[in-house]
Amino acid sequence: MRNAHHTRTTRTTRTTGRATRLALLGTGIALAVTGVSATAVQAADGGSGNITIDKVVINGGKPVVVGTTNVVSAKVSMTASDNSGIARTRYLSAMGPKPNYAQIWDDEITCVKVSATTSTCSGTLTFDPQASTGFVNNKAAATWDLGVLVSANDADFIHRDAATRFKVQRYSKLTVNAAPEPVKKGKTLTVTGKLSRANWEDNKYHGYATQSVKLQFRKKNSSTYTTVKTIRSSSTGALKTTVKASVDGYWRYSFAGTATTPAVSAAGDFVDVK
Repeated sequence: MRNAHHTRTTRTTRTTGRATRLALLGTGIALAVTGVSATAVQAADGGSGNITIDKVVINGGKPVVVGTTNVVSAKVSMTASDNSGIARTRYLSAMGPKPNYAQIWDDEITCVKVSATTSTCSGTLTFDPQASTGFVNNKAAATWDLGVLVSANDADFIHRDAATRFKVQRYSKLTVNAAPEPVKKGKTLTVTGKLSRANWEDNKYHGYATQSVKLQFRKKNSSTYTTVKTIRSSSTGALKTTVKASVDGYWRYSFAGTATTPAVSAAGDFVDVK
């Protein structure tokens, strides 16, 4: 991390335009993230004068979702104040478990005055899971820090390694199939499915093992799902259970999510009960 007294060095992580790809240094692979918002953490990392970081938002405060194919752009918005006004934001840095690192430089950041003392500066981080030439460890699904370096018009500056934090998670998928269809009332219905999530080591989806998943049911003319039972996914992410058929309706599996993987619910599978 350079500080306010360092000169600019070669930009090994930047691309042309206002979007910067997240290069996983030492691997050559990029990831996709969606960030969460937070009030700026005023850690005593460095600075001078009365300048403050007031708020930092990543990707509109949405949960983190990381897939295997889609390129995701995450907007970073940072509001800072100083009695002399804000001159510029020198960089915004996304830092995850080493060697994961990304940087938006000053000429890729736009600052707009909110008042004489306050400005909101923004830039875009772009994450591409297919821009790979090496190996990515799934440990990148973790809490990341957003570092900032901001200068005021009177030469005050503030540097924070963790102005806010956000999570990177592995995109999840969930399927369901209820059979037989149609089924006689009172007969056994078998509900199968699979819970899987993105694997950044081979850019494929693999089963998410031993996770609690709810089996839910919604009557034909209802808009509300009710949990019938909770089961665990197998070592391959497979799901299977049985229930008695009673009325027409939709069956689905629902996963609450974990720290590294977002919540997901399968689309309901309609079963006609005769």
